[in-house]
Amino acid sequence: MRSKQGFIDFMTGAGALTFGDFTTKSGRKTPYFVNTGSYKTGMHISVLGDYYADSVLSSGEKFDALFGPAYKGITLVAATAGSLYRNYGINVPFCFNRKELKDHGEGGGIIGYIPKDGDRIAIIEDVVTAGTSVRESLELLGSVAGVTVTALFVSVDRMERGTGGRSTLDELRSVFGISAYPIITARDIIDSLPQGDERAAKMEAYLALYGAVADAE
Repeated sequence: MRSKQGFIDFMTGAGALTFGDFTTKSGRKTPYFVNTGSYKTGMHISVLGDYYADSVLSSGEKFDALFGPAYKGITLVAATAGSLYRNYGINVPFCFNRKELKDHGEGGGIIGYIPKDGDRIAIIEDVVTAGTSVRESLELLGSVAGVTVTALFVSVDRMERGTGGRSTLDELRSVFGISAYPIITARDIIDSLPQGDERAAKMEAYLALYGAVADAE
């Protein structure tokens, strides 16, 4: 099993994990950002897929297909499926969605495997903050077929609260019955920084403001 520190080093080296002043999709001001758009070489996508594939296998989850929400999830789901076959001989179907519906050719909003009634789907995402994109994926998949989304795999758990006091991933588990598996968490990133590092202090302050309450109902 690849190490969490190894993944943090990989993300930093690829420019996918950066520190500064950013705004998340949910509108929160954050001192760090995860951008899978920074992966741009064959090595990047191969290593990234291996980390996701390891996370998928170690979870023990059962599923019939993988789904990657456009746009960044397209790369992630393809890399994960490729790694599962290349390294473990597991040939799993995968699909992703279009942002703009196509009204010619094959048409439709899903590319690749077309989910069917009764399928168990696992979502491959980059990072989840407020859970907006996951909810959009659930709505989309539900409009295609009577599927069950069983699991969610992400690069980083930002450990932030969702619409209530619980973390977004805990909320997804409770409300939708989705098991969520991050490769690393915000706490792992903080712990990887040198003692007294200003970046760690800013991340701690951010979690104090937006972090989940462990015992929230």
